[in-house]
Amino acid sequence: MEMLDYERNYVGKIIAGIDEAGRGPLAGPVVCACVIMPLEQDKIIDGINDSKKLSEKKREELYEKIIESALSYSIIEIDEKTIDKINILNATKLGMKKALEKLSITPEIVLIDAVKIDTTLPQDNIIHGDALSYNIAAASILAKVHRDRLMKKLSEEYPEYNFAKHKGYGTKEHIEALKKYGACKIHRETFIKNFIKKIV
Repeated sequence: MEMLDYERNYVGKIIAGIDEAGRGPLAGPVVCACVIMPLEQDKIIDGINDSKKLSEKKREELYEKIIESALSYSIIEIDEKTIDKINILNATKLGMKKALEKLSITPEIVLIDAVKIDTTLPQDNIIHGDALSYNIAAASILAKVHRDRLMKKLSEEYPEYNFAKHKGYGTKEHIEALKKYGACKIHRETFIKNFIKKIV
């Protein structure tokens, strides 16, 4: 399985993978997940891949398998206020760091999708890591499913924006709703200033 190529570089070590979901949306948090997956051949979960390449149904199925199988995992939300205050890249790094620190097991190597974080642990920052590393791909599924579920819940609170459909991304429908209704409390002010002036 090609997704294990990076893991094979660290045979015998405890490997954690980190990824995020929600860097681009106009609303809601960025969600970061960190996971340590068992790598014995009989424990490998078939189908784990970059969450963006999977259907919603498949992601949901794999999410349950991952949290059942993981040696340790954590999921962290960094809210829109923090994103506005420190910017999305720093908010993502903060979420990844917190997710790593929340693990119940300390890994010996951390594989991260593209981003370098502030940790004393050795890290391997892999471009397109969610498509190349099994642990990062597992983390990407955890982050994506958690965030999608959260945005569906928030859609009930703010039905006029239809967050359940677009998950806060800047679709035509979302931007039209922003212009019609103004922004709500979970919109990122720094992301919507080109569309709307006022937070309600």
